[in-house]
Amino acid sequence: MSKRTPLRIVELPHRCPRPVRMAALSHASYFTGLGEDVLDDVDKQMRTMSYSAGERIYTAGEPADALYVVAVGRVKLTRSGADGAEWISDIVVSGELFGALGSLGEPYHLESAEALVDTCLLTIGPDEFRSVLTTYPPIALRVLDDVAARLAHANSKSVEPVPQRVARALLHLAKKVGRREGPRLVLDVPLTRADIAGLADSTPESVSRVMSKWKREGIIDSGRRWTAIIDEDALVDLAM
Repeated sequence: MSKRTPLRIVELPHRCPRPVRMAALSHASYFTGLGEDVLDDVDKQMRTMSYSAGERIYTAGEPADALYVVAVGRVKLTRSGADGAEWISDIVVSGELFGALGSLGEPYHLESAEALVDTCLLTIGPDEFRSVLTTYPPIALRVLDDVAARLAHANSKSVEPVPQRVARALLHLAKKVGRREGPRLVLDVPLTRADIAGLADSTPESVSRVMSKWKREGIIDSGRRWTAIIDEDALVDLAM
């Protein structure tokens, strides 16, 4: 197991000032729609950290002792198979939560997290998060709903057809990291077939067959470690 990267407090205040932190918290699923006084209180319970592009935030198998909110930047979440091969399980962008806490039923991180670009994060530990939950019951209810939704998603995902799962995975990434190039929507992050298979809970072979068919039909285009959506409407239909 690799040595965990020590937490580092941001030394340059302008990289993650209060307006940036408050904007990120206001978009995070647990805190959206709450008043500024509540967000300010949550912000006071958090630490601010910065990571350089390519720096590891935590590694799968380490104790799950913090939740994170991306204030600025992008974070790559990855998982590893029994053969040691690693694939992307998600890309997390500004205003999104990631990480885990033992008190939420995840004693260890199931995935690794790495900064894709220079990134500013807000992080909260178990004691501080428990304080937030007991002080603000609406946040506690959102956390319960989120845990239930994740369980339901995990149970239903495996029974969906592979094309549907792949379409949803590509649209999920497009919403976060899509970049317009004329009529094309380019996924602005290097992706292998194994990465897309991980996102779609499938196998690289199955994903390759699906994406090769879509490429012939003009729905997507792809090359070595890149993917572009050509016909977004068709992909939306396939995801339904």
